[in-house]
Amino acid sequence: MDTHAYRLQAKTAKALAHPTRIAILEMLRGGERCVCEMESELGASQANISQHLAALRDANLVVGRREGMRIQYRVHDEQVFQVLDLLAAIGHDQLN
Repeated sequence: MDTHAYRLQAKTAKALAHPTRIAILEMLRGGERCVCEMESELGASQANISQHLAALRDANLVVGRREGMRIQYRVHDEQVFQVLDLLAAIGHDQLN
């Protein structure tokens, strides 16, 4: 039993366990975005979005790069979109 691997999986699942974080990842499916671009789409404050991004960064799901005064965020590993697609399919099946 590889408990280290289970801990990493649990950390990833915990990071995905919030609707705003899923929405952020879905926004990043289209490419890099800065927090200022996310505010209006998410209807959330910059501070709130930054907190969610910190949780996603901590789980190594997103990375940021500085571009002038802004930080552009992107998904670290695009396999996360497969996970999101599976979660969406499970949710859809549960509705039916």
